[in-house]
Amino acid sequence: MTRVAVLVERHGEAVAAPTLETLTLARSLGDVVAVWLGGEPSAAAVASLGSHGASEVRVVEPQVRAAAAAAAALGAATADADVLLVTSTFVNKEIVTRLALATGAGVVVDAAGAALVDGHVETEQTVFAATWNVRTRITTERAIVALRPNTTQAVAMPDAVVPSLVTVAFEPPTTREAVVAVEAVEASGGVPLAEASVVVSGGRGTGGDYALIRELAELLGGAVGASRDATDEGWISHEHMVGQTGTTVTPRLYVAAGISGAVHHRGGMQASGTIVAVNLDPDAPIFEISDFGVVGSLFDVLPQAIARIREARA
Repeated sequence: MTRVAVLVERHGEAVAAPTLETLTLARSLGDVVAVWLGGEPSAAAVASLGSHGASEVRVVEPQVRAAAAAAAALGAATADADVLLVTSTFVNKEIVTRLALATGAGVVVDAAGAALVDGHVETEQTVFAATWNVRTRITTERAIVALRPNTTQAVAMPDAVVPSLVTVAFEPPTTREAVVAVEAVEASGGVPLAEASVVVSGGRGTGGDYALIRELAELLGGAVGASRDATDEGWISHEHMVGQTGTTVTPRLYVAAGISGAVHHRGGMQASGTIVAVNLDPDAPIFEISDFGVVGSLFDVLPQAIARIREARA
């Protein structure tokens, strides 16, 4: 049977939602093992991994931070795997690219799905700022796929067992890069942008006032996004930027308020499930890709939407 390894993403000791999605997909490809880099997982984390399909959890110590060392650690833990699945993040894409170069594996990033076809892994993804949908077949013996969050629904197994824990011996390699200091940055509240199933973004039309954007995002249990114009103006931090050089998101619902829809922004959100746009300009490019559009000021439209949502929930 095909052996599928899944790299675990986590927030502290809790397994991140995209990993549970990836494990769910991995079950359709073969026998699943989870890889935990650094430290030892808690009993709750192990149980969560097992309930979503991992028959084994491989723990690699010590903690690795440099990309080259992380690639080597991941390679040591997945040497017997035919397929490696990871969450598509900036860091992971660098790690798996290094690993693919070292092992000769075929690699696809930002995939929306994967399946075994004629003994090879085939992926689905959007390219060229989400203007094309393509299928890619990895023809090498080993395949590495980085999957976007929110592209698979996480489903627990009804008859899951507690997976076994295996410690992987690993000696960090000597590299030309080294992490000399790590400084903790206080995370903003709410759901991480890349993982959110709902994203509410504001652009130049906010004029720097993100109160309504934040209120609607909180009401919907989502994350706050922004256009490049808004971050360039200093109205909101760069970590909120959605776009080709910011964060690429694939939520089930994307609300764009006061965003014209430049190519840079569209390339980072066009693969969202349902897109709702609010803009004063009826000719704004964002309406070309929207499923639902409202021509009007976000300061008129969003308060009404918030009020109706609260009414419906009450």
